[in-house]
Amino acid sequence: MDWYIIIIIVITSIIQSFFGVGVLLFGTPLILLLGYPFIDSLLIVLPVSISINLVQIIKDYRYIDFKFYKGILFYTVPFIIISLIIIDKIHFNVSIIIGLFLIFIALKDRVTFFKQIMDKILPYDKAFYIIMGVIHGLTNLGGALLTAKVFYSNFNKYKKRVTVAICYMTFAVFQIITVLLLDYDYNSNSLLYILIGLFVYFFVNRLLFHKVSDVKYDKLFSVFLIIAGILMILNK
Repeated sequence: MDWYIIIIIVITSIIQSFFGVGVLLFGTPLILLLGYPFIDSLLIVLPVSISINLVQIIKDYRYIDFKFYKGILFYTVPFIIISLIIIDKIHFNVSIIIGLFLIFIALKDRVTFFKQIMDKILPYDKAFYIIMGVIHGLTNLGGALLTAKVFYSNFNKYKKRVTVAICYMTFAVFQIITVLLLDYDYNSNSLLYILIGLFVYFFVNRLLFHKVSDVKYDKLFSVFLIIAGILMILNK
């Protein structure tokens, strides 16, 4: 048993429990730093991510924005599958671009120039969804763009989290199906990692999430995007 992986699962599960995304976004690059291959890293984090998102969806499904989800399902998912199939043949690093994008999104309400740029980019839903799919399939960083898009929308904290959760879970389900069809072996410690992730979720949801107002949640979401952006830039 690798205790470093358990620590990574705990930390990233805390983030995902709060924002609907985190285990794949931060867990994948951290596990890669431990020397695991990309696909093996996916087989560690995907089941945990799916489990946490599923519980979030069951609890708050009435808040899901299905119009947003339909765009993800029809335009993003196919490109995740295609990109994942060809991942072993090319190297594609977009960390710096995504990092800067997240920082722009987080600061859009404080810097007029950033808001003007985002107002021109984000309304093009179909193109954005497709780009998100390609990036997620190649790098597993599409969750960053997903959170940025949802944060741009005028949702309350429950709608933001559960909409991110159902989209992110859909990403993960199609990823894990594709990986298993490519004949990779399942990770033997997956059940343990899932249980750890779910324990963290119930703890965070009960003690933190429900006690934070929408205003504070938006501020925390901005901080989350800035930190994620900086980490991606440093991880170039």
